[in-house]
Amino acid sequence: MIRVAVIGGGQNCEHEVSLASAASASAAFDRSRFQVVELTIGVDGSWSHGAELLTLGTAIDLLQTCDAVLPLVHGPRGEDGTLAALCELAGVPCVGSGLGAGALAMDKWVTKLIAQAHGIGVADGVLLTAATAPSYGWDGVVVVKPVAAGSSQGVSLVREERDLAAALDAALALDDRVLVEEVVVGREIDLAVLGRPDGSRVVAPALEIVVDGFFDFDSKYGGSADFRIPAAIDAAELKGLEDAAVTMYDALGCAGVARVDFFLTESGPVLNEVNTIPGFTEQSQAPKMFAAAGTPYPELLELLVRDALAGD
Repeated sequence: MIRVAVIGGGQNCEHEVSLASAASASAAFDRSRFQVVELTIGVDGSWSHGAELLTLGTAIDLLQTCDAVLPLVHGPRGEDGTLAALCELAGVPCVGSGLGAGALAMDKWVTKLIAQAHGIGVADGVLLTAATAPSYGWDGVVVVKPVAAGSSQGVSLVREERDLAAALDAALALDDRVLVEEVVVGREIDLAVLGRPDGSRVVAPALEIVVDGFFDFDSKYGGSADFRIPAAIDAAELKGLEDAAVTMYDALGCAGVARVDFFLTESGPVLNEVNTIPGFTEQSQAPKMFAAAGTPYPELLELLVRDALAGD
């Protein structure tokens, strides 16, 4: 029997989303083949195992009794490679991307630079800090977002100049750097890429997000967004998206499953972001894409754990 630690929660604004991912995954493992150890990181950084509070040292001791770790902490101090680094230092195989890929992909500005270096389109934008934000001059409708946050937290579509300062403040409350980007007109298409231990790459059927208005936190988790799998796109468009997704996966050094989000425009794919620990409930985008390809959620979880063990 494989003993796997599932970590949820986290010390960031995506805490509740991470708890949902971890609870869903924990419940889906086949208990005839897996023993699940559930660990939670509180918003204050504390660790717990059920009702038992743990020091970091005892949490590491518990992790070291496991064969593998499934880290489902989205956002900073989790998805940014922090937990992968902790597991590597503890000598426990970890599902998904390592420190380098997690840190690069979490930084939306760096991800844009890597995409541009590989000929992949990105939205025009500027990088601002608390010091430079007040001097930013309004130049039309923009999207304001923290550089290193997810789940659409702190993201605003700014249509009027009078709303710009509040949007910048909201993003700066979550990060000390923010992106201000031009609005990209196109269809929102997500790709999920799975790297296997033999070096092969599996791309699940593309998913299109159809929403009335802006795909923000409420539409993402409130159920108003329509996820269409497979996306209704022609073969040439699909190949362009898949090639760009795999290029980003490899350029960042990802492992396990990563979700690569694009806008499909008249001039081709424009990268939005890369998620190395995407939402992972059974109804989240990446698991739904693999389910459409014939890999149900419990099988996907088992595949990820076994691949982590094989690649160790």
